[in-house]
Amino acid sequence: MQLTAPATSDTGKRDTDGMAVASFVLGLLGLLVLNVFLGPVAITLATIALWRGTTRPGRAYLGLGLGVADLLVLVAFMQADNTVSWSL
Repeated sequence: MQLTAPATSDTGKRDTDGMAVASFVLGLLGLLVLNVFLGPVAITLATIALWRGTTRPGRAYLGLGLGVADLLVLVAFMQADNTVSWSL
């Protein structure tokens, strides 16, 4: 008796590719608005996409970097204003 791997669909890969692109877009958007929320979301989506084996790892790494940058921008503005939130 030979065991074979179950058939996989392209749906899983498309979902992870979508997560990679979403992390990039949300990380980029988070540099401008809502970085306290969008930064961690971008980091989470990028990590999940990389963990699941996306075919777009570059976008996932960019989303991860931008998510971290979102949080660094938030910390910089918090230090400058001595507040938890900031505005332009």
